Amino acid sequence: MGRLTGKVAVVTGAASRGEGVGNGAATAILFAREGAKVVLVNRDPGRASVLEEQIRSEGGEAVAFAADVTRPEDAEAMAAFAVERYGRLDILHNNVGIGSVGTAETIDLAKWERVFETNLTSALLCCRSCIPRMRAGGGGSIINVSSTAGMVGLQGATGAVAYVVTKSGLQGMTLSLAADFAAEGIRANCLVVGTVATPMVAHLGEEGRERRRKAVPLQTEGTGWDVAYAAVYLASDESRWITGVMLPIDGGFLAIRAWPR
Repeated sequence: MGRLTGKVAVVTGAASRGEGVGNGAATAILFAREGAKVVLVNRDPGRASVLEEQIRSEGGEAVAFAADVTRPEDAEAMAAFAVERYGRLDILHNNVGIGSVGTAETIDLAKWERVFETNLTSALLCCRSCIPRMRAGGGGSIINVSSTAGMVGLQGATGAVAYVVTKSGLQGMTLSLAADFAAEGIRANCLVVGTVATPMVAHLGEEGRERRRKAVPLQTEGTGWDVAYAAVYLASDESRWITGVMLPIDGGFLAIRAWPR
């Protein structure tokens, strides 16, 4: 406990979208347990308020903030609010993300643009608004949440070209952020998340969850908490000499391949 004491964190997409604990909610909870003051950013203020109550019931400090971070004015208001409320801004956890069905042949262009806006443009806007506040405080940590989909081709019946491209792009953005702001003490790293069981993939059902579990070399199912523990490390001063890293949270999926039998 106390690894983030004195720090202020913004977590976008903080509240889970359904039953269970998503990556954002788990991260916000652990940030608060480690002593950070956390701004819980969601388009749906009701769900963010429920998470705020949960964190406060544990003795943590958090506040819900309603924003659509695909809009520049909302991203700026979010960053300004964090500083007005808590006096500084140290951590930005970019966790907003959606998917859409479609291959390069079939993807609807309006859906393609919406996925780009949500997964990639939102991260850019949040960084643009938060970096000046981090600079004023002497540095900070940006954590982007990507996916193994951005590093391997996904083969399936429906395709996910928009999701794959934006998650790959988020990794490129991380490298650019790390290079551009390292001299100012602002670090940028990326969590490359594998087949974790969260509300976002609840629609796959038990059969889908089991298929995903079997694809993991460790043969176990990841959770939002696995992602959150890694986020705490990257947010803390323990990782002060780490920037520009793509950290897989995937049970060995990217590193290990099985021989055909």
